[in-house]
This record gives sequence, C-alpha cells and structure tokens, in this order.
Amino acid sequence: MKFPSREGLIVVDVQNDFCAGGTLAVPDAESIIPVINTIIPCFDAVIYTKDWHPASHISFSMNPSYMDMSWPVHCVAGSAGAQFHPKLRIAEQSIIIYKGTDPSREAYSAFSGTHLEDILSEHGIRDVYICGLATDYCVKQTALDAVGFQFRTFLITDAIRGVSEKTSKKALRDMNKQGISPVTSEDLLISYTLFP
Repeated sequence: MKFPSREGLIVVDVQNDFCAGGTLAVPDAESIIPVINTIIPCFDAVIYTKDWHPASHISFSMNPSYMDMSWPVHCVAGSAGAQFHPKLRIAEQSIIIYKGTDPSREAYSAFSGTHLEDILSEHGIRDVYICGLATDYCVKQTALDAVGFQFRTFLITDAIRGVSEKTSKKALRDMNKQGISPVTSEDLLISYTLFP
C-alpha cells in the first residue's frame, strides 16, 4: 500500500476499555468519536493504534493507583475491551499499530517497540496529526516521540480527552513547549474544502 499524501492522521487507542463501561474509561471519551469520524476523509493516510497487552503485563495491578505502572487490567490482546469502539470509523486504506505487547515494558507511545517511524517514512509522510485517548498518556507520548523523529506534529485539540483535567493541562503545556501545534477539526475541514 502506498499513500499519496505527506500528511498522516494517527488515531490513538479509541478502544472499548478506554470508553464508557471499560475497565479504564476516560471521561467523556465517546464525544471525540464523531469528531474523528468527520476528519478521517481529510487524510489519505490513517494510522490507528491499539493497546494490545498480554494478560501478564507489568502495568496491571489488582489494587491500581491509576498512574504509571499501576493500572487496572485493560486492553488484553484479543479481548472485547481491546477492540475499537464500534462507532469509530475505520478508513479503507489504513494501518493498525499494536503497542504495549511486551509484558515487561510500559509503552504509552505508538512509536515504542513498533515500526511506526519506519512506516511513516516509507510512505513519505512528514506531517502527523494526532487525536485519540488519552491526552495525558498515550496521546502525549506519541506526539513527543513524533517530534523526536523529526515529524511536523499537530494535535487535534477537540479530538482528544484525558484521564484527569490536571494532568491533561500539564500534557498540553509539555507538548506546546516541544513545538507541537494545536489545530481543531474545523481547521482541517476548512483546509480540506479549500484544498482537496
């Protein structure tokens, strides 16, 4: 598969376990799904990520503190909780990245332990637009790693949600300091309409 565009959309972890009723639900997560579905046609290259943990993953805890290395069991590979939310649109030409597959390593970023950087480079993608869940963890680390790999990186601010307001605000500040540019779905739709 060869994408014709230099711009790629990365949809981070819009999975059942991170949505209402899931074992690690992000507040208001479902509200971003219609936004993501609306902007998907703006991109020729759409990459979806999935947390895809073994049942023995190091981050799982029976008494979780809801922070690094201490989470409830979530997104176990092959489970219903690890599947995409049923209302999320899956583009016909797309790639799925599975992350967090090493039982001994925490992996928030879509670049951690995957071939995402190679895939983007092979397809000539230099600009990445990031959305999904959660702002303060996997979205943040994916965006920071994208900058580290020299991709021009944009954060779609109305298509993300975080675990907590406090940590999400800090994440936004941290991303801004690294030159990650905020955009909205409306910005993308206007650009797509003017320059299809």
